[in-house]
Parts: sequence; C-alpha cells; structure tokens
Amino acid sequence: MLYLSEILIQNPDLESFEDLKDALIILAREGELFFRMDVKPPFPDTPSNWEDRLEAVFTSVR
Repeated sequence: MLYLSEILIQNPDLESFEDLKDALIILAREGELFFRMDVKPPFPDTPSNWEDRLEAVFTSVR
C-alpha cells in the first residue's frame, strides 16, 4: 500500500503539486497496486479536486 504521506516524507524535495504527480507516476510504474490519500498535499498549487487528480494519475499508469 502506497500512502501519500509516505511519498511526501520520502521526497522532501517536492516543491509543487506537479512534482508530486511526477513522483506518483514513478512509484505506480514500479508496481505499487494500491494508493491511499491520507493527507492533503501541502503545496500552494494544490487544486481543490486534488484527490480526483491524484487518483487519475495513479490509475492511468496501471
């Protein structure tokens, strides 16, 4: 299980929501099967529909 909080902790160099999406694509390609959004991304450019957008990114790689 891949948690959003783990991505953020393990990648402190992420500076934007777009960076987060790129990191999520890499992790999804590495074979993670499940993704849980347990925190809201802390970036100023995080959109209001961030959950839908991250889910779409993750499932598009599957």
